[in-house]
Amino acid sequence: MAAATPQQPLVLRVVETDRARKLKLSSRPASVDALINIIKEQLDIDLDFSLLYEDPDFNGKLTSLADIEELPQKAVVHISLSQDSSSIASTDVLSDVSSPERLTRWPPGPFPVPTFAFDVELKLRDGNAEYERNNIHVKLTRDLKHDILEKLASTIYGFKAYPSDKEFAMVAEALVAKHPCLKEAGSETGWNGWKYSIKFKMGNYRNKMRRAGCQEVTVNAGKRSRSNPDNEPSHSNIKRPKRAEVNFLPNFPQGKDPSSLEQLRQTIVEEVKKTETNLPLIRKMMETTFPLRRQTIVMSCPPVNELMDLWPALKIESELYAEFQRITNQNLPNTFYAELDRHLPRLMTLFRQKASKTGKTADVLAEILKIHDEQEMHDIHTKRTTVLHALPVYLREDVSGVFRTCTDESDEPELDGVAVALLTVISDHNTSPVHYQPVKISVVSESDAVVSLPRFGDAFLVLFGLIYALHLSYPKALTNTFEFTQKILLGLESGKLSPRLQTLKNELM
Repeated sequence: MAAATPQQPLVLRVVETDRARKLKLSSRPASVDALINIIKEQLDIDLDFSLLYEDPDFNGKLTSLADIEELPQKAVVHISLSQDSSSIASTDVLSDVSSPERLTRWPPGPFPVPTFAFDVELKLRDGNAEYERNNIHVKLTRDLKHDILEKLASTIYGFKAYPSDKEFAMVAEALVAKHPCLKEAGSETGWNGWKYSIKFKMGNYRNKMRRAGCQEVTVNAGKRSRSNPDNEPSHSNIKRPKRAEVNFLPNFPQGKDPSSLEQLRQTIVEEVKKTETNLPLIRKMMETTFPLRRQTIVMSCPPVNELMDLWPALKIESELYAEFQRITNQNLPNTFYAELDRHLPRLMTLFRQKASKTGKTADVLAEILKIHDEQEMHDIHTKRTTVLHALPVYLREDVSGVFRTCTDESDEPELDGVAVALLTVISDHNTSPVHYQPVKISVVSESDAVVSLPRFGDAFLVLFGLIYALHLSYPKALTNTFEFTQKILLGLESGKLSPRLQTLKNELM
């Protein structure tokens, strides 16, 4: 890669844990250390860190920045906090911070068939050549099939422990596409038998991981059997990911146990109480205690107010987004707003078309759009607010139980029995179905206001993230709206859609 001359300006997008900032330099620094010092000074970062950059030679994959000349003239650099930074935490507290067990979600396209053992690859290579020449299938011995299935199960488990039937079919189809000599003679698809073999092998592999102590599958052990006839039926109350959670129930970090993580949890509680909180320290400690938190949420299922008392850092917007990313490996605000904004024009068109007709839904949409058109400013926040209010109406859902309004002069609104809601606080008695300049919007969970924000879009997103973080159910009245957010906007578990959502998806395409 040809490096820019030292006299040319350097334009950087500096990505931190919860934000990104633009930095313009008049010339290229002399070294990577010099660049780090400049970033610390100009962006006021009082932490030790190294730099990664999005390498254009590898399609934007992150690469450690070791040579300043490798950095493009216009580049995106990521801050990687040093483990031993004294300004973050002492080494005895966070000496063994481990990442979640899974770092990638189930692939949206063809399943990446792994490379098998050398002898297996050799047999498949020769088998594929023979199949191409003479249409003869490979002789599938018991050992060969075992080795193939074992490697596939290991690869599948790297994505999820409980794949769906459709995902098993994806694996089988990809296998025979890459190795056509494995196609089943006489089969309509050529891979249906492989699908059932992989599914059966995956059950055996989960048993293997259960014996190894993997928490995600151990939690479902101890069901009814000959030796335990009084236990729950084997297929009842199975705890598994249901909304594309990648790290559903991870194991404790190496060297950590419930006692040590509980001490760290108490440290988080005390840190959050401080007037000036150390957000990088909280982020590190929340990362370390993630398995303890998931174990409490998934296995014990305590009330939300109790959970928020145990983990008050989840009331911090940036930390809630970080929790969502730990669970799904997806940046919630970036993905949500990018997709929502992409669909805004088409959604507004669909809403206006519906509003021009007759009926209760059309009347409500017409009222929302009339208020939207009367606004002096039509910036992106106005459009997002309009679309998020109109979407459930378009999907013929009742918003009255979830989207609530009160005045700042009134007493506390009646929230008893409210599972989740967005409470818009206004300064007058306007009965409009949508408000663009509220006093605040409170995210309510189990009758308690968890956090308040100035914009409806941000409040909706925090509510969505909170549902994931606390393993809550979607509000029944707005199931389609939240599934639209999950499956269509975020692309999480985009399998079977309800008829209304499938229709809307087709209309958007």
